[in-house]
Amino acid sequence: MERRLDNRADIRDFLARRRAQLTPEQVGLPTSGRRRVPGLRREEVAVLAGVSTEWYTRLEKGHISGVSEEVLDAVARTLQLDDDERTYLFDLAKAAQPSPAPRRRRKAVDVPPRVQWLLDSMTLSAAFVTNGRLDIVATNTLARALFAPVFDSPTVGARGPNFARFWFLDDASQDFVADWDAAVDVTAALLRAEAGRYPHDAALRELIGELSTLSRDFRTRWASHKVRIHHGGVKRFHHPQAGDLELTYQPLDLPVSAREAHSLTIYTAEPGSPSEDGLRLLASWAATHAPHPPAHRPTPN
Repeated sequence: MERRLDNRADIRDFLARRRAQLTPEQVGLPTSGRRRVPGLRREEVAVLAGVSTEWYTRLEKGHISGVSEEVLDAVARTLQLDDDERTYLFDLAKAAQPSPAPRRRRKAVDVPPRVQWLLDSMTLSAAFVTNGRLDIVATNTLARALFAPVFDSPTVGARGPNFARFWFLDDASQDFVADWDAAVDVTAALLRAEAGRYPHDAALRELIGELSTLSRDFRTRWASHKVRIHHGGVKRFHHPQAGDLELTYQPLDLPVSAREAHSLTIYTAEPGSPSEDGLRLLASWAATHAPHPPAHRPTPN
């Protein structure tokens, strides 16, 4: 028996929020008179996308099954979706198509030895692998030292370290990263994109339910319906042993399984910077397998 995922609420919230964020001026429409709603009207989006108002209204109510790629493209262009948001819209449409009975819980995928060899070869970069739920599934020794607060967090338990649980459920996370708001914004957006790609993932639904129940910060960000797939940049840490670190990071897709998405993320410091000295300190400790990281050595004035 074919079943269909009921993701109409996600489709409705996503499209309505993006429509509300656009002004007539941004899409080249004249403005006159008083507007009752923020952003564009549904009929304006319909005209710009080349569809009827009735049809677009049905789409925004979540009736996306069977919609052609050409029409989705037109709606994405009209709403000025970026690449990540466009991908998310297409994922929602794919999930709404008739499908067999819901899949069973996806089994955890072991990271191949060759991936661990790759991680271990990076001695001055902190490198780790995460799945789409932001579970940390493999690291090199420097990443283990850099993210010691995550690994030592009471949120770990038997489930293992998970960035989303750490950022949203451990108050210590606000001391560990300089821009906590940016970190949790990206985290919620990454989980939102993962939910679009794998809507039947029971473990992901459980994680989202747990965070929604326990964290008001997560509920607020989840409701904003922001999406992030590709990201990277600079992050500043207040490391308990290495002090202040400013590191660049870049995630890369890691195709180790057809059943689950993985990402290889590499953190490194600018050559010759104090942050590189901090990484070298952590790398030295990691190489000697000391039971505790060395104390931070303050920079002389």
